[in-house]
Amino acid sequence: MGKLFMVIGDSFTEGVGDWEPRLPNGVRGWADRVAKQLSKADPQWQYVNLGIRSRRLKTIIEEQIPVALELKPDVITFYAGGNDILEFRKDMKEFLAQYSQAVDALVSTGAKVLLFTGFDIPVHPVLAPFKRRNWRFNECVRQLAESYPDSVVLVDYWNWDVYRDKRMWDIDKLHMNRAGHRYMAIRILEILGYPHQLVFDPFGAADRVGFWQATQRDVEWLRQWVLPMFGRRMRGVTLGDELRPRWPEPMYPAQGMKKQFRKRRKSEELRHLRNSEIR
Repeated sequence: MGKLFMVIGDSFTEGVGDWEPRLPNGVRGWADRVAKQLSKADPQWQYVNLGIRSRRLKTIIEEQIPVALELKPDVITFYAGGNDILEFRKDMKEFLAQYSQAVDALVSTGAKVLLFTGFDIPVHPVLAPFKRRNWRFNECVRQLAESYPDSVVLVDYWNWDVYRDKRMWDIDKLHMNRAGHRYMAIRILEILGYPHQLVFDPFGAADRVGFWQATQRDVEWLRQWVLPMFGRRMRGVTLGDELRPRWPEPMYPAQGMKKQFRKRRKSEELRHLRNSEIR
């Protein structure tokens, strides 16, 4: 009988930063990598990924958790809250209560639940006030993991020093790049105790950047990434508004993810063509 690996959350879970145009939403990510390795050990493993970039906790609770309650996965990962923490005004007490209720619901499925702390990214001073919220969130996650020792596994991302290397991060400095996602997949498989064939290649020497060049890069980063992000928040729009979950229904990674995506896209194109002809 097959087992189900299910992941829910936001851009971290979707795979943003690990860009791959031949897969849904143009990304791959650590979850796809974990699912693929599970399927190599046992082809009967199925996989669902509901993560969508920019999703807040409330939307994840409304859209994604009911699917988990229905499908009752064997292993489920839950990463949410990063987008809430970056809101200008946030009632942290209410937010953490909602997060705790979401974890309670996931534990009720009987699955092994993986929870993640948020990494304490070295950020520009403009984002420093949000770090204190992240520390408070992390303490909540750790306490919940201790409350469910038989059901919850803590992925204490905050303590992994390897992510202090800038070469683990995408250009926006908020999402892991391909190297970061690969390393995350390896660590999760090790934490779960499943065999894998992934290899993380150590970095070479880091580039040395002078003060003025670093300053110019920071200014460009603020202009290209930070200001547009807060601008979207003020307008009430997100990068995930037009996106669908990458793998919304149980699929078999052993059958080839890119192959299944091509079939899905071709089926959608044919359906769209038929609907156009009917009109």
